[in-house]
Amino acid sequence: MWKVKEKNNKITLSYKFRIYPTHEVEEKLIKTMQIEAKLYNTLLDYIETQRKQGNKVTQLDTQKMITKLNLDGKEQVYSKALQMVNNILWYNINVLVQLKKHGKKVGKLRHKKILRIIGYNQSGFKLLGDKLVLSKVGEIKILLHRPIEGQIKGVIIKRSKTNKWFAIFQVEQSPNPLPKTGKVIGIDLGVEKLATTSDGIVIENPKTFDKLEKRIKILQRRLSRKKKDSKNYEKAKIKLAKVYERVGNTLNDYIHKITSQLVKNYDVIVVEKLDITNMVENSPSTLRKHILYSKFSMLLHHLSYKAERAGRRVVEVNPKYTSRACSRCGFIVNDLRLSDRIFQCPKCGFTIDRDYNASLNILRIGVGTAPLPVEGKPLLYIPFHEGVYSKFPLGSRKSPSRGGDAPSVRAE
Repeated sequence: MWKVKEKNNKITLSYKFRIYPTHEVEEKLIKTMQIEAKLYNTLLDYIETQRKQGNKVTQLDTQKMITKLNLDGKEQVYSKALQMVNNILWYNINVLVQLKKHGKKVGKLRHKKILRIIGYNQSGFKLLGDKLVLSKVGEIKILLHRPIEGQIKGVIIKRSKTNKWFAIFQVEQSPNPLPKTGKVIGIDLGVEKLATTSDGIVIENPKTFDKLEKRIKILQRRLSRKKKDSKNYEKAKIKLAKVYERVGNTLNDYIHKITSQLVKNYDVIVVEKLDITNMVENSPSTLRKHILYSKFSMLLHHLSYKAERAGRRVVEVNPKYTSRACSRCGFIVNDLRLSDRIFQCPKCGFTIDRDYNASLNILRIGVGTAPLPVEGKPLLYIPFHEGVYSKFPLGSRKSPSRGGDAPSVRAE
């Protein structure tokens, strides 16, 4: 589940469920996606042609075109789903425009063989028990593993790269504030430790991609040897996609658990405002890979929408000098290297775990104050394999700090 947008003091969230279409219904869904792709390509060609001729084209212009187009199979697709194709196209165009404005090198949109989503907005669908009924498609079995809370505004049917089918419901609901805890926290995100908090809690980065990287490389080599678009190529492609899916699902589940616990236990959560793109571009190749697969953006996104729904507050601060400044006296160590995992202040002599020091600075910048670190107490380290719920956050429990991270300190 994730946040889509906010409107009229209500939050629009997305609920994702597995669906299991029959062979007959699956063929209809695939056919619909192929027709959508034809429409997408036709509208894209029209826009490019008009712009070359110096004519201005708007989203409303292409939307009006849809009813007039003589497109083979168009009558087999629900009208609202065709309108959603136009929305997808213009979203893609606007993204490229924004990237270009920010000085990024961009190419142009390409034709599609198939769209992997079908959008039903406001109408054309019904949820009857464990069945999802779609206009022009039929009835599909759905696995509702959790109740849907709020008013359903639309549904998107999605086919994954591993050929699994999903229904994503867009649901409008009112915020549901949690009881106040009176607690605030600062969080430093990193590659070695996914998160280090100002409460002295360290959450391990599972580095799932590293564990499966050898397998991924083998499958990539096998795929490269197949003839493109052949049956064996498609089989190899799906095998590779399944491994990537496993990496994504594992980390997504882990991040959901972390963010849920943070929102449950703290009224105010202070984080760094990270520019992930800039971090990736200015990092060595090995570190770049770890930054990408640590999914910092996903963690911050999940934290933001969950906090808003629960009546909590997420504060973003400038990350400048958060790692280099001493949390005790404020002195800035300019020659601190990335490999220096222990922060030692040359002015006051304070020694502290680098990431814990940063989390205290983040908290101080965000709320104007932070607990004074006390030396001699180890950080509470939460390994990935033990699970977040098993330990987080047990403030009275003392766990030995991870080898290589000492000396560390824990705030009272």
